[in-house]
Amino acid sequence: MTEEQQTSERQFSVQRVYTKDVSFESPNAPEIFRGEWKPRHELNLNTKINQLDATVYEVVLAVTVTVKVEDKTAFLVEVQQAGIFTAQGFAEEDLGPLLGAYCPNLLFPYAREVVSDLVVKGSFPQLVLQHVNFDVLFAQHQQQAAEQAGDAKPVQH
Repeated sequence: MTEEQQTSERQFSVQRVYTKDVSFESPNAPEIFRGEWKPRHELNLNTKINQLDATVYEVVLAVTVTVKVEDKTAFLVEVQQAGIFTAQGFAEEDLGPLLGAYCPNLLFPYAREVVSDLVVKGSFPQLVLQHVNFDVLFAQHQQQAAEQAGDAKPVQH
């Protein structure tokens, strides 16, 4: 089969995008509103891929934002933005970047909107998360996994 034939048989589609889980906490309210607002932000991202059948995958992008003022947590937002994707006809080496980078790139704007809405509803100044390059994050993750695999020494009997 030629590469052109393989490419024509590839199919990718978005079946559904949804918010799977959401949490907003403001453990130091109302005291946190009374002080000077000089926040520090911490952003954590995680991606999980669940194969639902031979060609259908759920990709879950977990976004956690922690904002502190001095040593007190102003708020903590956790969002799991998910999507169901069909990916058919992709080689294994193409499927990893598709699900591990391309799909999170599609999901991130939705998660960013949920985070922003929750922060405003919590009576804090709007928080707009900056763009994240999931292609770079995926490549870094793959490199770290390869390095860790290289560090593992075979056991001799």
